[in-house]
Amino acid sequence: MSRDIPIHSWPGSYYINTEKRWVSGALSLTCTTLRFTSDKAEDSLASVRLSRIVEIKMESSSFIFSTLTVLEEGNVKHWFGSLRPNRVVVYNVLEHFWRERLLSPSGVPTSKAAPLSKGKELISLVSGAQRRLEDTGKVLTHQGEQFDNIMQGLDKIESDLGVADKLLSELESPPWWPFGKLPWKSQQEAKGEQAAQSHASGSGSKGAGRQGLIVCIPAIVSKGGQLDLKPGSLTVLVSSLEVRDSSSRLLHCFERGEVDDVRVHSPYELSVRQRFIGRPDICYRLLSARMPEALSVLEMQYKKKVEFMPEYSAFQTTPAASPCNPEGADSVWSAATSLLQHCHDTEVPLEVPAGDLTQLQVKVLQPTVTEAEAQELKQMLLQLKNLALEAESELERQDEALDVLASSTDRATMNIDRHSRRMRKLL
Repeated sequence: MSRDIPIHSWPGSYYINTEKRWVSGALSLTCTTLRFTSDKAEDSLASVRLSRIVEIKMESSSFIFSTLTVLEEGNVKHWFGSLRPNRVVVYNVLEHFWRERLLSPSGVPTSKAAPLSKGKELISLVSGAQRRLEDTGKVLTHQGEQFDNIMQGLDKIESDLGVADKLLSELESPPWWPFGKLPWKSQQEAKGEQAAQSHASGSGSKGAGRQGLIVCIPAIVSKGGQLDLKPGSLTVLVSSLEVRDSSSRLLHCFERGEVDDVRVHSPYELSVRQRFIGRPDICYRLLSARMPEALSVLEMQYKKKVEFMPEYSAFQTTPAASPCNPEGADSVWSAATSLLQHCHDTEVPLEVPAGDLTQLQVKVLQPTVTEAEAQELKQMLLQLKNLALEAESELERQDEALDVLASSTDRATMNIDRHSRRMRKLL
């Protein structure tokens, strides 16, 4: 299963308390479990669910040996040492995933929460899909606004080219001989400067307004090939990506046009690169328990620049749930259909003779999805359908706008070339 595939692993050693000795091996982290496996044995020497962890600390053993300790429910303490690259990096990653598990939407640790019914699980899946579709809608809306602004700019260019055509016609065949500087020319230059200033200020204000926040997630950040993973955050804006440290200080801002590739290593880890000629590239690697929230937006924003690495395919065998938000939203429709159909087809007897209830009949009498949950699912699926229809209509409108933009751009280019030739003849 994909949830058993390690998100990250580190070589190190584990202290076996019963034998009073250290054993070398590898400490691995999955989305639900922390596990240590020996080099000589395939069985796990220690396996702790994140929901059962009480405390994670950096301590020293009796021999002044730097270690990382994990306290499990029941006052069971696990000691890990000789961690590479160092225990601080391991602590940052473990503490991040553990904290996100505690801050799950349910508000309580998984071990203390009541088991969810099938209906609640399905509602949670549909809710996650709805959030992703809403984020996609924000990106589409901003993209449509950009097309509208480009259309307005092209209309202004065509208007200015019309004025230029009239002025060039007067210069080519003047009705009277100008002595000195033409008065209309000075007025036109003043108007041009004023229009340029207003356009620059307008574009600056629009640029500031485009910095719309889409999603911000906590993350473990490293620059380039460095192994020093530190707490930080990833902020996805409409026009850029911001990488910040734990104190919200900006480490780097990737403008939307400057991102050369986004490599997805796992559902929880990706790297963003900006290439340069003559100097080193800028690359940040980010690991987050809430990365699926940002990944859906990045796929929409950067499209062909998003590359799924070979190691990502291992996580696609079985959809896994992240510590905070369930994945597998792509299978919401099929799951909803099959589950609702199952409830519909379940035959529940109207009258059952007393004393004749078997365990199987009791199980049948308990519906997988209640009527209230089915109604809620119906409403959520209708909302998803409306969102999808709105997205489809917006995409069709943008396709038409692209055709108009292409023809307007070609027409403006031809007019500019023609006016340029006429101006060179006048000089």
